[in-house]
Amino acid sequence: MAKMHGQKLIDQKISSKKLVYTVKDPLRRYLTEQSREIALPVKYEDLLRFDKAFILYDKHGKDSLWETAIYENNVATILHEGLKEIYSILKTEGDSRVHRHLHVERIDYCTFGNTNPFRIKIVNNLNDNYDYFYVKCADASRIYGLELEHILSPARINFFVDDNTLIEEHIAGVPGDAFITSYLQNPEFNQVRIAKEFVKFNERCFIRLLGDMRAYNYVFDITPDFEEVQFRIRAIDFDQQSYEGHINMYLPQFFKENYPFVKLVQEKLTPESVEQYQHEERTNIARRSKSDRLRLNALLDVMSQDDISPPEKITKLKKTLAAHYKDDSFLTLTNMGELVQHSLHILQKSVKNPETK
Repeated sequence: MAKMHGQKLIDQKISSKKLVYTVKDPLRRYLTEQSREIALPVKYEDLLRFDKAFILYDKHGKDSLWETAIYENNVATILHEGLKEIYSILKTEGDSRVHRHLHVERIDYCTFGNTNPFRIKIVNNLNDNYDYFYVKCADASRIYGLELEHILSPARINFFVDDNTLIEEHIAGVPGDAFITSYLQNPEFNQVRIAKEFVKFNERCFIRLLGDMRAYNYVFDITPDFEEVQFRIRAIDFDQQSYEGHINMYLPQFFKENYPFVKLVQEKLTPESVEQYQHEERTNIARRSKSDRLRLNALLDVMSQDDISPPEKITKLKKTLAAHYKDDSFLTLTNMGELVQHSLHILQKSVKNPETK
């Protein structure tokens, strides 16, 4: 793991257009076994049947990069009923009583990104409370990222797949870039806790090889505690799970957009504290992987048979990981799934034997 003190930030360049990988049979069997693959009443292709769309502006009057899709009345009626049913599947295993008092207020289409997702706004008619969920094209690398997040992170996440359609719940929180602008200097927030959480998030991403964690690809979950506010950083974009070839792409500390957090770590934490928090996070990941080892092993076995990155990126990454860990075993591996698997193996070994580097 790269140290946070005395590091030079790099203006990272992510691949201009990430390839979208088909969900192959082994992964689909795994999803079925884990109750992730189910029949859905609305597919991604159904939502593409809108007649027109209007730019959606944020509360500051700026283009949000989302458009509100407009459908013919008969098409909208069918879609809305199906989308309410999907929401009840996400929240209550499909209990139809839940969505009787809901309505779909808006269907937004994203014009930015790899898979052009739809965002569904659901409103409770009884109290005007609202929630969101997403309908996306099923991309194998993103699904691996979601499932690894579910198993290895402190949070759980709901998602379902049906053929080429991926349904994801909304992950609530303040986007990292908005947090920097509006919350980072809040005098009521303990900046040591913010710095500590960034160190832990940095470690989580590196261990499971989740890339492209620039400030707008994760959110801050802010929770008041009995004395002070607690912080948890949660990834919201999993398209770059084990895809890039440069090792720094998996370390949020190297993205220029995250420099305010890196600076905070340098100012508020000693190198000894950084090392302590890194070790704490590695221990937590090792414990989670052990407690859910059958599911994790099944996922990694499937991932190790799959192709989710170009060969040249795999070759580059395994060389840098071998140098980083001082372990030439990486050089014998042939795909990204094996790299994640070996990275976790090294983690478990180092936690079991702390003197092992």
